[in-house]
Amino acid sequence: MSDNNVVAPALSELLTHHSEKWRGFPADVLPLPVMEMDFPVAQPIRDVLLEMVSHSDLGYLGTVPELADGFAAFCEQRWGWTIDKSQLRIAADVGVGVVEVLRVLTSPGDRILVNTPVYHNFSNWINEVRLEKLDVPFVYEGSDNDDVNAWTLNLDEVEKVYASGIKVHLLCSPHNPLGRIYSREELTRIAEMAKKYGVFVISDEIHSPLVYKPHQFIPFLGLNETAREVGVTVTSASKGWNIAGLKSAIIISQNDAIDAKLKLMPPAVHFRSSILGAYASAAAFKDGGVWLDSVIEQLDQNRRMLKDLLSAKLPSVKYHVPQSSYVAWLNLEALNLGENPSQVLLERGKVAFNPGHVFSAQTSQYVRLNFATSPTIITEAIDRIIKSL
Repeated sequence: MSDNNVVAPALSELLTHHSEKWRGFPADVLPLPVMEMDFPVAQPIRDVLLEMVSHSDLGYLGTVPELADGFAAFCEQRWGWTIDKSQLRIAADVGVGVVEVLRVLTSPGDRILVNTPVYHNFSNWINEVRLEKLDVPFVYEGSDNDDVNAWTLNLDEVEKVYASGIKVHLLCSPHNPLGRIYSREELTRIAEMAKKYGVFVISDEIHSPLVYKPHQFIPFLGLNETAREVGVTVTSASKGWNIAGLKSAIIISQNDAIDAKLKLMPPAVHFRSSILGAYASAAAFKDGGVWLDSVIEQLDQNRRMLKDLLSAKLPSVKYHVPQSSYVAWLNLEALNLGENPSQVLLERGKVAFNPGHVFSAQTSQYVRLNFATSPTIITEAIDRIIKSL
C-alpha cells in the first residue's frame, strides 16, 4: 500500500514556504542543507492539526497518553521492541531533550565522547552544559558495495576512552551525516563497555524511522538488559514525518535507576513542548505508516538516482549510498575547490549545502546534501555543481 501524494511540489511552490530552508538564502540559491523534506505532510497529521485548530484547541500541553501508545505500537511493529510506556517523557525537540538529560546525568567539566563526523549541533549541546568533548572518529575504509558500512568505528579506541574516565557517550544512531546503521554487534559491545566503566549512553535516534532495506535499525534500549541499564534514547517524529516545526520529542528510559535520575528534570521540560506537536507525533506513530513507507520508497529512488547522476556527470565525486535518512555525504576533494568547497558552490553555482568542516575538522572537503526533494531539484543541484567548476 502506498500514498500517491508523496511527491515534492515544484520549486516555485517551495519558494513560498516560510521555513529556514527556504528563507535562509536568496531566492536564486537552490537550498539543500537544512534537514527537512519537501514532501506534503501525511494526511493523519493534517487531520489532527486541522481538527485542533478548528476547535481552538491550542492550550497548554497536558498529559498525552496517545503519544506513548502510538510510539509503543510503532516500536513493536517496526522493531519488535516492547517498551514500558511509563518511562516515556516529552521534550520540545531532540536537542532540548539531550541537553536536559545531560543536566541530570553530568556535572560541568565531565567528559563526553562523540564520534565524528557527526551532526554539528552535538557540539553546541555539549558546550551548553559545559562538558569536555572527546572524539573517536569514524574512519573511511572505502567500499564499492553500498550494502556495507564504508565508515568504521574502532571500538578498541572507544574502550580506551571509556577506561580513561568519561561520563557519557553520545551516539547518533542512525548516523548523521554518514547515513550509517550500527550493527547489533557494535551496539552490544558499546553497552557492555558502558556497564563495565560506568558510562551512560545517550542515543539520538531521530532518523530511525527512515531506514532502507535490507538494513535493519536496532533501538539501543531494545538491544538487551545491559543496554537498558546504561542507556537513554531521545527521538522524535520530526524527521520521519517532516514536522520539526511543531516542536515535540520523546525521552525514553527503560530502567528504574535511570528513570529516577530523569525525574530530576524540571517539569518545564514537558510543558515547553507544543500541544500541536505532541498530538501530531501521536498521529504519525499511530497512523502514519503508509505515508512513511511511501516516503522511504521515494527516498530510496532518490539516493540511487543521485549515485547515477554523479557517476555520469561527476565521476570524481565520492558518494557511498546511505543506509538511512536523506542526506548524501559527498567527498568533493577531486574537484579542487579550495578549503571550503561549499562556499565556492554557493558563490559560483548558487547551490547551498552543509560544509563538511562543521561535522569534523578532518572532513572539510565534504558537503552534506539533502535529497528529500524532487528528482528535478536533485538534477539541478548536480548541474549547478558542474557550472561552478
